[in-house]
Amino acid sequence: MGPTIHDVARLAGTSKSTVSRYLNGQQVKKETQEALEKAIKELNFHRNANARRLVLDRTNSIAVVVDNISNIFYSGIIRGIETVANMKGYNCVFLSWTSNYEDEISFLNLLYEGQVDGIILVSFQKRAKQDLEQIRSSSYPIALVGDHGEMDGIFSVDVDNAAGVYEIVEYLHGLGHRNIAYISGPDHAAANKYRFKGYLQAMEHLGLKHNPEWVMQSDWSNQGGYQAMKKLLQADGFTAVVASNDETAIGALRATQEHGLNVPKRMSVVGFDDITISEWVYPSLTTVRQPFQDIGMKAAQGLFRKIDGNAEDDGDNHYLLKPTLIIRDSCGKL
Repeated sequence: MGPTIHDVARLAGTSKSTVSRYLNGQQVKKETQEALEKAIKELNFHRNANARRLVLDRTNSIAVVVDNISNIFYSGIIRGIETVANMKGYNCVFLSWTSNYEDEISFLNLLYEGQVDGIILVSFQKRAKQDLEQIRSSSYPIALVGDHGEMDGIFSVDVDNAAGVYEIVEYLHGLGHRNIAYISGPDHAAANKYRFKGYLQAMEHLGLKHNPEWVMQSDWSNQGGYQAMKKLLQADGFTAVVASNDETAIGALRATQEHGLNVPKRMSVVGFDDITISEWVYPSLTTVRQPFQDIGMKAAQGLFRKIDGNAEDDGDNHYLLKPTLIIRDSCGKL
């Protein structure tokens, strides 16, 4: 059996309760702290985490559940969550639907079974209404990143997708473009609805013509963007295209160049997300950067307010963080 707090107290010349206070982060006299740290190091003492959990009725762990751990966009969100969790002295347990063969809502059992103190559900997919209703009715600490189904009573954080596309259209309008096409994404992606909404709102507010023939759907892949742009180019008449993600934009860029149109002299192309390769294609892609780390930090901060009992009506708050327009070389003036 390893050393106990009784051993630490005896070697440091203090009481067991003083050792306990120090280990739980409470203030002790400077000379007492020095004696305790020396004793802990000499004895190679480690706290009994399970015993501490029983005393505090906490695991000091949170779960972070993502729909696919290989999604490159989640790395920034995870960094943001970890930053806040580390400051709070918490560990993160990372789980993926694809590796655990579960649906998102089933991971709430981790909370109900007391394995974690809170849970952050991260997904860019649309969430089922019944799942959101279950989340809303739960009294446990839960935070969402992504779709909240426009449902009140749920704490969620996301990027303002509509504002991002709106700013893109405004930027193109400022360059003199009046005929602007759009390539949308798959229906299962929650952001798709709001990005298209931003396009329609900007076109209307700027008094620009919305031509249904200039709107094409893709699956948010390079190939999907390539095929969508080839179809758009048959319609002709537009001078710029807003692709609703960068992979689509890169496919559209290639289709445009193969069609014999110079980008950006004859056609302007814009993406969304600012993935790494966007800076390295030719011409480099103008796009919108999502604040992934800030999203993660905001979600974690909200979760810990719930864990600490200081939610302050956060259950009814939906935070939309503004993306940033990144201007590169794929757009030109008319």
